[in-house]
This record gives sequence, structure tokens and C-alpha cells, in this order.
Amino acid sequence: MNAVTARRLNVAGLIITLLTVICAVLWAFPLYWGVVSSLKPEDEVIRPYVELWPDTLTFSHYIFALTKTEIGRWYINSVVVALAVTVLTVGSSLLCGYAISQLHFPFRNALWWLILASFMVPLQTLIVNHFELVASLGLLNTWAGIVLPQLIHPVIIIVYKQFFDSVPKDFREAAVMDNASEWRILTRVYIPMNWGVTAALSIVCFIWAWNAFLWPFLAVTKTNMMTITVGITQVNDAFGLSYARQLAAAVLAGMPVALAYLIFQRRVTQAITLSAGIKG
Repeated sequence: MNAVTARRLNVAGLIITLLTVICAVLWAFPLYWGVVSSLKPEDEVIRPYVELWPDTLTFSHYIFALTKTEIGRWYINSVVVALAVTVLTVGSSLLCGYAISQLHFPFRNALWWLILASFMVPLQTLIVNHFELVASLGLLNTWAGIVLPQLIHPVIIIVYKQFFDSVPKDFREAAVMDNASEWRILTRVYIPMNWGVTAALSIVCFIWAWNAFLWPFLAVTKTNMMTITVGITQVNDAFGLSYARQLAAAVLAGMPVALAYLIFQRRVTQAITLSAGIKG
């Protein structure tokens, strides 16, 4: 590689780096602006010019949100719903992926193609059917009514199926020779080999469930049953036109998933990579 080529590569790398930094700043600025605005007095927020830092730093909006609203109850509802969706979705997807990959039963291929086809259907198109079904069962304004329609995540089944397909057949054959049952083969051979995949998918599924808005918004009308993403929309009535208080509530709502991502970002990246591989 001559000096001219090296200089060209350095210039190209510098340009790419600058573009990446610019994109990162453009992405992060609204988050920064929301957090900073939530720390300003209301009169500073509504000023007609941009201020990157508050003249007067205040936490009163956060104190108001934590003490004058039902945000604590909304947090509990979100934790319960997100954990239930995560456990049920990952558990059922693991079993389904194992069955399709390793067992032989009638219409197995038809079931697999149905799962692949459902992966192409946006969940929003099923909202009306879900609402009618949940309403007819009397599950509106209940945790079951919020959780059950959110258990449809075909991508998790596909990831598990691909993983089980990649496991060498020798492990299964050795377990079968020892007269191990299917449940024992799954729990003693396959599951210990995919704890990393399960952890990654569980974290991402929890974040999906925590951030879900459309279905919980439709399924719940009682304030005490709302999740945090739905509950903060009701803060508007309590706060009037106080934008700073609304932003404080939004920051509190997003804080748990932001912390979860910072702590488990390697697992989240792994799950995103797995999902991207499926979509590709």
C-alpha cells in the first residue's frame, strides 16, 4: 500500500467518523433536551429561544411526579406486565422452537410455514381482533388482558429454531442412547447450551413489553391499571400545560429501560444481531 492510498483511506475514515459523530449528536440531542428541560422552571421552558442549560436547576417536577401522581402504581403494573410477557413469551417460544426443530409430528412443516408467515404480519393489523376477543372474555382492565395479546413474537421462535438446528446431532443421539426423555434432553442438553441466547432474548423482550403503548392504551381505561407508558399520557390532565412536568414523567418512564440497556448492552446487541440475521 503506497502513501497516496494510505492518505485516501485516512481521509475516508475521517469523513466517516465525522458523519458518525454528527448522526450521534442529532440522535442524542432530543434526549438531552428533554432531560435538561425537565430540570428547568416552567417559565424557562416556554422561552422563545434555545438554552442548553437551565438558569435555575430544579427537581420539583420530579418530586411532583413521584408524590402527586400514581406513577408508583404504574411502575408496578409495568414491571408485572413486562415480566409476565417475558417469561411466557420466551418459555413458550423455546418449547415451540425445540419441537419444530427436533421432534417429528404431523403438520410440523405447515406449522413452521405458518410461523414464518405470521412474522410478516404487523401486529397492529391484529389490534381490532385482539380487542374484540379480550372484551368478549371480560379481560379489559386486567393484567391478563394486557399480557395475553403481547405474547405473539414469531421472531423469538425462529431464533430458537435456528439455534436448535445448529446443535450437533451427536448430543441428542448420545442422550437418546441413555434413554433420556424429551424433557430431559431439552433441560439437560439443549437449554444449558443456549443460556446466552435466552438471556439476550429475555432482555430484549422485557424492553419490548415495557415500551409497549398501543395495546395497553386500548386495553386499559382505569388509571390504577395503566402501565407507565400509558399512565404518563394522563399526566397531561393533572399537570395542565406544564411541559417540564410532562418531560419529567417521560424521563422517569424511560429510565428503567435505559438503565437495563446500559447494564446489559452486550446481551441486547447479541439479540439484535440474531434478529437482524433472521430478517436478512
